[in-house]
Amino acid sequence: MSSQIFYMTIDEMAKALRSKELSALEITEAHLARIDSIDPQVGAFLTVCADQALSNAKKADERISNGLFNSLTGIPNQIKDNISTKDIKTTCASLMLSDYIPPYNATVTQSLNDEGSILLGKGNMDEFAMGSSTENSAFKLTTNPWNSAFVPGGSSGGPAAAVSAGEVVFSLGSDTGGSIRQPAALCGVVGMKPTYGLVSRYGLVAFASSFDQIGPITRSVKDSAIILSVISGHDPRDSTSIPLNKKDYTNGIDKGVKGLKIGIAKEYFEDGIDPATAEGALKGIKKLQELGAEIVEISLPNSRNALAVYYIIAPSECSANLARYDGVKYGFSDQQSENMWEALAVTRKDGFGPEVKRRIMLGTYALSAGYYEAYYLKAQKVRTLIRQEFTDAFEHVDIIATPSTPGPAFKIGAKVNDPVAMHANDICNVPVNIAGIPAISLPCGFVDGLPIGLQFLGPHLGEDVLFKAAFAYEQVSDWKKSNPIE
Repeated sequence: MSSQIFYMTIDEMAKALRSKELSALEITEAHLARIDSIDPQVGAFLTVCADQALSNAKKADERISNGLFNSLTGIPNQIKDNISTKDIKTTCASLMLSDYIPPYNATVTQSLNDEGSILLGKGNMDEFAMGSSTENSAFKLTTNPWNSAFVPGGSSGGPAAAVSAGEVVFSLGSDTGGSIRQPAALCGVVGMKPTYGLVSRYGLVAFASSFDQIGPITRSVKDSAIILSVISGHDPRDSTSIPLNKKDYTNGIDKGVKGLKIGIAKEYFEDGIDPATAEGALKGIKKLQELGAEIVEISLPNSRNALAVYYIIAPSECSANLARYDGVKYGFSDQQSENMWEALAVTRKDGFGPEVKRRIMLGTYALSAGYYEAYYLKAQKVRTLIRQEFTDAFEHVDIIATPSTPGPAFKIGAKVNDPVAMHANDICNVPVNIAGIPAISLPCGFVDGLPIGLQFLGPHLGEDVLFKAAFAYEQVSDWKKSNPIE
């Protein structure tokens, strides 16, 4: 079968399925064979559900034959391994949950199942979504499909690599501080972080609950809109879910950008940003200007404080959320200790990796007596300032354009022993999570043969305008036609 099948968009594959040019079984078998062939090198999957996938593919073909198809019927997907999948391992890439099999589906998992999409397996990630390179997985290393000596980004490195390499048509990731958009940019695919509360977090293993959000990683902007249309909507099982009805985000996606006001904040193009990466983003913005958009210079000075705010609040929430892993009810448990307290200590020492333990300790310190007001409380006050700054900015512009990352992918091992340098990879991303607003990353070129991304930030529930701008740019760009592996 032609390699073209591995880089079809959802639209293209759906048309081939409905015309009977391809069957769901053929597509599934082809993608499973591709996983067998290239994933030993890429390392995008922790679990492959071959038997279940083939069974569901046959059911999808029956549905299509009976005219009962939806937008994703027969389309193969992958889900990040911190999103619950009933009867399928969900490990968070941690020894702590190495044998955990959820008894229920996350809301987003069930939404994809109801649409007839076919789960091929679970994506590798940084342990408990804590990392920017997918080097913190307890089980395997994921490499960048464009050059295996480089990282794919993180923490959703497995999902981004899987889509980039043509192992699946789309994947779901989670984004706490850029964990969808950063790896999407480094792997040359599209990553969408929705407005906080637009997509249910029910069934997502918590890292930092006030930041976590599930979103799609896809091959095209329209694919991203299709997936978001399926997985968004109110869920009473998630107390942070926004009470909104489902909507079709593909409506109006092709309306163009004439008259759209695009803000450029100097803070996102200054110190810490690779000049070639900044230039690539500016060239992309220039193309939208040529299509009729208006460029407006703005300033977001509090964004400079976002990284410090994030690395106080997120570890604080992490330390509370991960306190539940005590080796008593589920997960890894030490069986050799002589008493309860020793067993608890050994369980957490051996069950968690270095980065997770580092963030737990940072968070515990920030919340401790005598330091709460100096760190956590102050960070929350600055968070409010950042949110207000974005609210004020969107009174003058429709979207804000930035580089997706400070530079292209870095070599495996280059930053793993330097937490400060590793955390700096998030400087373009964390303000979005702090403010709870949506953002999308899409390919905009290459630096030294590695992909870079252009990021659009939108106002609260501004996904429509983000998709419109991203789609317009995609149509005049050739980057989406580039693939790393034939």
